[in-house]
Amino acid sequence: MEKKRTVAFHTLGCKLNFSETSTLSRMLETEGFEKRGFDDMVDVYVINTCSVTDNADKECRSLVRRIQRKSPESFVVITGCYAQLKPQEIASIPGVDLVLGASEKFNIAQHISELAKGDAAKICSCDIEEVSGFNASFSQNDRTRTFLKVQDGCDYNCSFCTIPMARGKSRSDSIANVLANVEEIAKGGVKEVVLTGVNLGDFGKGPDGEDKAGENFFDLVKALDAVKGIDRYRISSIEPNLLTNEIIEFVANSDKFMPHFHIPLQSGSNEVLSLMRRRYKRELYAERVKLIKTLMPHCAIGVDVIVGFPGETDACFKETFDFLHSLDISYLHVFTYSERDHTKALEIKPVIPVSVRNERNKTLRNLSYMKMQYFTEQHSGQTRKVLFEAFEKNGMMEGYSDNYIRITTPYRTEWANKIVDWKL
Repeated sequence: MEKKRTVAFHTLGCKLNFSETSTLSRMLETEGFEKRGFDDMVDVYVINTCSVTDNADKECRSLVRRIQRKSPESFVVITGCYAQLKPQEIASIPGVDLVLGASEKFNIAQHISELAKGDAAKICSCDIEEVSGFNASFSQNDRTRTFLKVQDGCDYNCSFCTIPMARGKSRSDSIANVLANVEEIAKGGVKEVVLTGVNLGDFGKGPDGEDKAGENFFDLVKALDAVKGIDRYRISSIEPNLLTNEIIEFVANSDKFMPHFHIPLQSGSNEVLSLMRRRYKRELYAERVKLIKTLMPHCAIGVDVIVGFPGETDACFKETFDFLHSLDISYLHVFTYSERDHTKALEIKPVIPVSVRNERNKTLRNLSYMKMQYFTEQHSGQTRKVLFEAFEKNGMMEGYSDNYIRITTPYRTEWANKIVDWKL
């Protein structure tokens, strides 16, 4: 009997990448590949890359070097955002055999079948303007929750961001296809679906970026709420200008959509928001937070912030700190600005020294810790519904409450992938 070829995956970056990696894995398993862990010796290693920060680029190169030392005869395939943005740079890394851009990653099985070790690295890519079509993806058999991709690409062109160059124009699945995928996910016993996309609130544009009549993100939310078999939904991240009052009000009255929003802010200074080419001012952001907390005082609100953006003076940073301090939010994801090729931000002055950027990052991470401690303490003594994951580590298990408070407790088999009433 012919020996099965083996494959291993490593994902860098966002939940969207995680959903796509899982789909690529299923594609290769259908073609007869056996999936193994990334630390195992396998025939093909696939790295799904991110390029939001310079660190993600460096981590990709480091992973390739590690594979070369461990298993120099294996094939190395690089896909994802870094692969679309800098295919030649990746192809020049010793050990890389195949680079798949945005248009070709879902043809991975065909491309791998044509590989021969020893050939020069093969690049399969095209200009991002030519990328169209939507490839539905969701994670499976990896976690208690599933990351479901419903939207891809972005038309916003913020001055710091390479994602429109890496993923192309905004486009999304149809509501009918999303519902079919959710019904399939439900058959696998998954309890929670996390909706993911690049610009999720922009849902409703067809595979070629055209507007679809009568389909928008609010319509999708309402349709999903009616699907039987899924207990919980989360909205992974949504722009404040696209998070409408009707979405907030619907979530407040839904049993299935969790009281948890993640809303990118990026800066609490209107001056910096303008330099970033964001599509709102801080006042709108404050309004959104106020409405959420009025309707759902128990709701978790996560915030993305970038520190050290060009032009972010000490006064601008203080504005951001004070603004975040005043908001009734739960935690921060803090990103240190890093220069990305071909972005408008490179033209903005003054450039903030890296040491200052790092110091500001530390300041906001401390604030985030305090916010999360306060948010958790507010719910002490309450009973909330916690979905425990099946994964065991050192005899412990983890779960998240409906409002995203992490719970760690000694492992109990009967709680794995179960929603438990838990006194905090």
